[in-house]
Amino acid sequence: MAETLLTVTAGMPLLHDGNKLACVGEDIAARFQPGDRLLVVSGSGDILHLPHATCSLVEEAVGGACAAFQRMSLIDDTAVTHFYEAFAARLADDGVWARIAAANDADVRAAKARGRSTTRLVAGEKMRRDMIAGLMEWRDLPAVRGAVIGTVKHDGWMVEQIVDGLGVVGFVFEGRPNVFADATGILRSGNTAVLRIGGDALGTARAIEHEALQPSLAEAGLPAGAVTLIDSVEHAAGWALFSDSRLALAVARGSGRAVAQLGSIARQTGVPVSLHGTGGAWIVAGDSADPARLEAAVYHSLDRKVCNTVNVVLVVESRAADLVPIALRAVQRRGEALGTGYKLHVLDGARPFVPAELLEQHAPIHRAGGSVAEPIAEDLVVEQLGKEWEWEATPELSFGVVTSVDQAVEWFNRHSPRFAASLIADDSDAQDHFFRAVDAPFVGNGFTRWVDGQYALRRPELGLSNWQGGRLFGRGGVLSGDSVHTIRLRVTQHDPAIHR
Repeated sequence: MAETLLTVTAGMPLLHDGNKLACVGEDIAARFQPGDRLLVVSGSGDILHLPHATCSLVEEAVGGACAAFQRMSLIDDTAVTHFYEAFAARLADDGVWARIAAANDADVRAAKARGRSTTRLVAGEKMRRDMIAGLMEWRDLPAVRGAVIGTVKHDGWMVEQIVDGLGVVGFVFEGRPNVFADATGILRSGNTAVLRIGGDALGTARAIEHEALQPSLAEAGLPAGAVTLIDSVEHAAGWALFSDSRLALAVARGSGRAVAQLGSIARQTGVPVSLHGTGGAWIVAGDSADPARLEAAVYHSLDRKVCNTVNVVLVVESRAADLVPIALRAVQRRGEALGTGYKLHVLDGARPFVPAELLEQHAPIHRAGGSVAEPIAEDLVVEQLGKEWEWEATPELSFGVVTSVDQAVEWFNRHSPRFAASLIADDSDAQDHFFRAVDAPFVGNGFTRWVDGQYALRRPELGLSNWQGGRLFGRGGVLSGDSVHTIRLRVTQHDPAIHR
């Protein structure tokens, strides 16, 4: 008979993964109160503490979203279109945006004071324009709910396959205010959403919700619970959300261990997940690479640090003498354009082609906590090629020389997060071979910053998924609002005498 856990003690063993034990630490034992929950993460054995108040906050939000989803099925798509128009208009209103910008300024100042990265946090005019453009794209997108995608006719009856909403989508994403607007794309296919944003951007998200989102939902006649922000800075809010079995889909945006942990929580709860794990794109220069195209590709892939920024550059050995200086010049030019220098992590095979003084010279490197004097170049081993360099203003990337494009592909498939890859080569056969061989959802022949749902497909993305955990079922690497749906079957019987 199951009993509710009311107290825990340090060292108390908890079973996980069928035959493993994790022991409660002193800190969790001291904080645990009756009504709280403990969650043991499958695989890692991490014990997470979920306070009762946080769980209640999340349960209420998901409950409201479930109720809103039922009401959404009876709301006409013109109301959803009206919502996007209203939301975009409010963001375009200078008075509304001034209040959002003020909240964002406070978030940025607080993040800087804590030594946190702010490259994705600043809600400037460009982000404002992109958010508005994304909402207008959702406005203009044809409704997908109710679309008949297949019909099978029988004697006296027929079966139709009809697109419909999936349910409640849970989002946990890093401090990027624009994602808050992107996530409303799920309304277009009849879904509802519960959002948890990183603490760095919570003030901005509150302002967007209060000044633009909720008034637009009300104006359009959509249920208030259709999009809900969990107002909590605690990581436990994300854990509680992803452990709620009422979710139809869990989406995590960010990188590293936190996203992997959230994915594990959702999976062990039985909730499907879409994870945006480690980022960082690769550029490979082949035997037929044009120097000018290589320089342009590297230069235009380093304008700012986001997931699709180039993280690794590999040059084939046959062209190393002439192409390595070109690639390094592109990195240097970008650093100068950003008002800083650059940082290289050099594989052993590339050292003969990289100026030796770069491994000896120190220069200011702009980190989240401030400027730090570091060597311009440092040694790197192949096993570290999957590491994503999180830089602020100083471009940082790994650099290597390979015997062939096939070796670059082998390294990518083995060591990278299998996210985005680009081959610079004028040989069409080589491009086709690269596309077939490299295990990435995003493949190109130039700069890597094209990897973005809104930029490439004119559909604001809910997340970009790499293939660290294997290829994705039933969809591509871009998760957008109109791709979150289910297929229902509807039978129309013309002959009442049909008997099986």
